[in-house]
Amino acid sequence: MKSSLNKVVRIAALLGLVASAYPVAAHHATTMFDHAKVVTINGVVKEVHWTNPHVGIYVDVAGKDGAEAALWVIEMTSPGNLVRAGGWTRNSVKPGDKVEISMAPLRDGKKGGALKKVTIADSGKVLTADIRAQERANLEQEAPAK
Repeated sequence: MKSSLNKVVRIAALLGLVASAYPVAAHHATTMFDHAKVVTINGVVKEVHWTNPHVGIYVDVAGKDGAEAALWVIEMTSPGNLVRAGGWTRNSVKPGDKVEISMAPLRDGKKGGALKKVTIADSGKVLTADIRAQERANLEQEAPAK
């Protein structure tokens, strides 16, 4: 009887471990972004989703030669990581802001990417989701990669 109870406890413990690891497995990787490339866009912020697990900025980018404007979705890390990166608050980037965004584009060619750097046109303020880059001297003077 004691052997059976011991076996049940071990199986229950194993199932508990597997169940607790499930949320970690559900988190996606960043392989959908081409981190070897940097694309720069200019546009007007339509929405900012300051939510976990990832902050998102939706930017209207004017089309070329009269083409229709396109909505780009820029993904970042969590709000907590952005605050720790330095300079970020919930209102750092707001709807209506004119911005220049440098990003690692989506590999599938859709209009989106992972933020590298955002420059707010009116203030010239430069923000990044990268803690090490945010601390780098003269970030504002770096030329955007094309």
